[in-house]
Amino acid sequence: MKLALRVAYDGTAFYGFQRQPGVRTVEGELIRALTKLRIIENPEENDFKGASRTDRGVSAFFNVVSFVPGERADLAKPEVLNHHLRDVWVLGVAEVPDEFHPRFWARGKTYRYYLVDEGFDLETMLECAKLFEGTHDFSAFAKLEPGRDPVRTISSIVMTQRGGYYVVEISGESFLWEMVRRIVNALRFCGLGLLEVGEVKSMLEGIYTKKIPPAPAEGLVLWHIDYPGIEFTGDGRGIKKARRDLFERYSRALTRAALFGDALLEL
Repeated sequence: MKLALRVAYDGTAFYGFQRQPGVRTVEGELIRALTKLRIIENPEENDFKGASRTDRGVSAFFNVVSFVPGERADLAKPEVLNHHLRDVWVLGVAEVPDEFHPRFWARGKTYRYYLVDEGFDLETMLECAKLFEGTHDFSAFAKLEPGRDPVRTISSIVMTQRGGYYVVEISGESFLWEMVRRIVNALRFCGLGLLEVGEVKSMLEGIYTKKIPPAPAEGLVLWHIDYPGIEFTGDGRGIKKARRDLFERYSRALTRAALFGDALLEL
């Protein structure tokens, strides 16, 4: 039997997802709790794997890890795990086939970026967004790793205006390192008149001298991963714990935002 966990986390509390010596990571926090409860002995022996290695500061509402459970498989549920995790919440569990791999079985991902409205020209931003949809070489909009194919397919970019900010939702098959954050900054630059739509088109055609820098990591969240035929189920107590923790963070952030908003109005 193999299990998969759907996890959410506050990326600002970690030095990224992937295990690294001497720093706190999402993967490390999950492995700590799983080994403490004897659900696994160690990540190598129990085939522990993750879906998306999000960068430092990037959060997730839907990331996935899988493993072969040990003697205490019965404890692998949100109700138990969420009382032993900090800044990470298990939102669902699924029993998956032995050959399941959370990265290679994913059929698509959706990211959301929360972008403060700086007085953007929305029409220009939407025109720019359309250029990114489809299959392109994204070398100008990514930090390339040796040997990785820079060609990717984006199925949609949707921008939703809310009170004082935009939600930029980007969906695609797979993404390069920093690709989403660099696309968001291109949209921002276009909306501010710092970048022409024609320049973005040229960059996608390989004509450029400088790359677009990435937008700050703290505004990005991995929102969904598509696994056809796999259903993650939670439990009342586990979800309640996650909701309570998230509300505490939301209320603190809202209080600080209101404080600085009033200060800006008085200047």
